[in-house]
Amino acid sequence: MYPKFFTIGVYGSTEDSFFKALTDTGIDMFCDIRLRRGMRGKKYAYVNSTYLQAKLEQLTIGYVHHKELAPSKAIREQQKEADKRDKIAKRDRQQLGDVFVQAYEKEILVDFEVETFANSFAKSQKVVLFCVERDPSACHRSLLAKKLSQNLGITVEHIIP
Repeated sequence: MYPKFFTIGVYGSTEDSFFKALTDTGIDMFCDIRLRRGMRGKKYAYVNSTYLQAKLEQLTIGYVHHKELAPSKAIREQQKEADKRDKIAKRDRQQLGDVFVQAYEKEILVDFEVETFANSFAKSQKVVLFCVERDPSACHRSLLAKKLSQNLGITVEHIIP
């Protein structure tokens, strides 16, 4: 039996709303799928790795980092170019471009061992996949969620704090 999977982003949240969303949902494992675990500026400093892990520990939520699930710099650059061409700011993007989706699936998800990944959370009940974008469809976590859903026959819920 697999744990229940969720996704969450940070943009648009406050520290209180972000951690409340995790605790209200009953999350017991936080899976960080960012490449870099730092945020510039003070607004989202609560998801900088050191602070985030300390806060999660206080809330008795486990933490794991799977940077191999983060898009490469080349994939991010392709999306950046598409955003520039379409005159869309990263934080305003509502969905990933086809170029990003295809590259992420080819580079990251093609060899992704879905069952091994899911089984690594055997001691967890509710796992949240984390990256920064508010809208899941604008973030690679939605592609990972789709892969989990398709391969495991499960539903992945998106939390918007």
